[in-house]
Amino acid sequence: MDLNETIKNLINEISHGNIEVYNEFSVQFELAMYLREILPFNFKIQLERNIEYFNLDKNEFIKKEMDIVVFDNSLQKKHCIEIKYPTNGQYPEQMFKISKDVAFIEQLVQSGFNKSYSLVLANSRPFYMDKGGAEIYEMFRENKEIKGEVNKPTGKKD
Repeated sequence: MDLNETIKNLINEISHGNIEVYNEFSVQFELAMYLREILPFNFKIQLERNIEYFNLDKNEFIKKEMDIVVFDNSLQKKHCIEIKYPTNGQYPEQMFKISKDVAFIEQLVQSGFNKSYSLVLANSRPFYMDKGGAEIYEMFRENKEIKGEVNKPTGKKD
């Protein structure tokens, strides 16, 4: 199952004003409802599901909960969708959190999850247009891959 088109369709509905989102949870909720409408009944859509449900050791992962998880009854098909919709500035900090989501998704795929996704909605220009700033900005503004070690641009934690 490839959820790319489904996610693109939702984004199209949002951009045309057919679905209103106003914070990260509203995106999460709307996507979960959208998925529930179109996926076969043997798929479950759950929000904020702890990774231990899938017999994964939370001490081996950089995050413990998945924003949205889609899986079939046999647990043979499992997909994670991590969502960010930053609305309060903190650009480099939010970019770091997005890169952390990407690393988390990679860990899940290495542990048996199928295709998984990072969905980012940003309506603030500094996320994608401005020039300058820390190295992390380049990954978002210059079409560079988020790869390797990404250092937290503010503070000393992480």
